[in-house]
Amino acid sequence: MGRRGYPAEFRRRVLDLLHAGGSVASIAHDLQISDQTIYAWRRQDRIDRGEIPGLSTAAERSDRCRCSTDGSRRRDTCEKPSR
Repeated sequence: MGRRGYPAEFRRRVLDLLHAGGSVASIAHDLQISDQTIYAWRRQDRIDRGEIPGLSTAAERSDRCRCSTDGSRRRDTCEKPSR
């Protein structure tokens, strides 16, 4: 069974280390995580802050699924985001 992901607080701490001047390679080595994971988090953070174009995390979350007022998901209003 694979890993489900890292907690948001952990990702935020990694990004804080980057903002403080740490290198991706040293942070990845110290925390024993993939450097590609850190690059992806950094890229998404830049998108969320509007520094580079892309789909922000908040926009993606709101577009994932619109539910009807009774809470059931209707086929015509529930769409998966394209990747």
